[in-house]
Amino acid sequence: MKMRKCILCLTIALFIVGIGKAQEFEVGTNVINAGIGFGGYYGFSIGSGVSESPVFSVSYERGIWDIPGPGVVSLGGFFGRKTFEFDDAFGNDLNWSYTTIGFRGAYHYTGLEVENLDVYGGVMVHYDIFSGDDFDDYDSRPSATPFVGARWFFGDSFAAFAEGSYGVAFLTLGASFRF
Repeated sequence: MKMRKCILCLTIALFIVGIGKAQEFEVGTNVINAGIGFGGYYGFSIGSGVSESPVFSVSYERGIWDIPGPGVVSLGGFFGRKTFEFDDAFGNDLNWSYTTIGFRGAYHYTGLEVENLDVYGGVMVHYDIFSGDDFDDYDSRPSATPFVGARWFFGDSFAAFAEGSYGVAFLTLGASFRF
């Protein structure tokens, strides 16, 4: 199952690169993303009676260096939070959450010729901080998450983005602010 999702993320990235034609990311570019993520994997199955919030996240990245091929590598950070609620058979209302703090590195493909489009893929190394009612199997832990995404800039500083991932959220949609 994990391998199929990684292959799906890679396929999406190759599809995005294949249909695009330009770049909007270079060395020195700074971007802040605010997103809402749906789905996600935290090492357990969510059964009936469990409700979950979307992942609310914010991330930052900066273009660090040019890579021949062509491309730009960016580095940055991530902060996200997701909550769960469950009413068990004994009438107990159980609540727990994960707060994710991470470091991201991405490759932005700059060889495209579509104005206003930024396509990228990368890996995030993160730590998931568990809090809430006691579930011994779901304690805080480090993890790594691959991701692919695209941004469409509507002007010099504002873009909409979509990211596919395996881990924190399967799909994240949001707004990006470039400065």
